[in-house]
Amino acid sequence: MEKLLKIQQTLKAPKNQRNNFGGFNYRSCEDILEAVKPLLDGAILTLNDEIVLLGNRFYIKATATFIDGDFQTSTTAFAREPDTKKGMDEPQITGTASSYARKYALNGLFLIDDQKDADTNEYKKQTTPAKPKVEKLEETPEQKYIKLLREKNIYSEELHIKFNKMTLEEKRKEYERVKNLNVQAV
Repeated sequence: MEKLLKIQQTLKAPKNQRNNFGGFNYRSCEDILEAVKPLLDGAILTLNDEIVLLGNRFYIKATATFIDGDFQTSTTAFAREPDTKKGMDEPQITGTASSYARKYALNGLFLIDDQKDADTNEYKKQTTPAKPKVEKLEETPEQKYIKLLREKNIYSEELHIKFNKMTLEEKRKEYERVKNLNVQAV
C-alpha cells in the first residue's frame, strides 16, 4: 500500500494532448500510463475491459488493478459507446470508449483530479467567460444633431450635409441653436 500512496503523491500526468476544435488540453490514458510506469518500482498495474449491457445500452467497464506483493486494489469506470460517431467504424467506437473508461479507472486508482478536464461540468464553470459588459457608446456630435433634428421634426438632408461640412466649433453652435429652437414636435 505504501508504494501506491507514494505514486498517488508524486505522479505528474500533464495534459499533453490538444483538442483544437474544443480549444482545450487534456490527458489521455496513454499519458497516464507513460507517467506511472517509471514509478511502479516492481509493482504490477493491469487494465482489463469488459463489455456489459445496462438497460438497452452497452458499456465498457474498465478495471485498473494495482498489485504490490500481497497488496492488491482495483478501481472501475464505465464509458458508453455512442450509437454512431462520424468518421469511425464500430471497432474504433469501442476503442474510444475503452480508452475513456480506462483513463477514468486510472484517475480513480492514482487520485488524479480531472475536475478541470474539458469533459466535465466543472471545467465549463471554470472556463466559461463571464458575459461581457456592454457599454453604451456615446453618440457622435453628428448623431446627436440628427437625433435632435428628428425630435424637432425639422430633419432634412440639406441640414445634414451642411452640418458635416462645419468645424467642430461650428457644429457645437449649430447644435445649441437647434436645441434652443421653439419648434414643436408633431
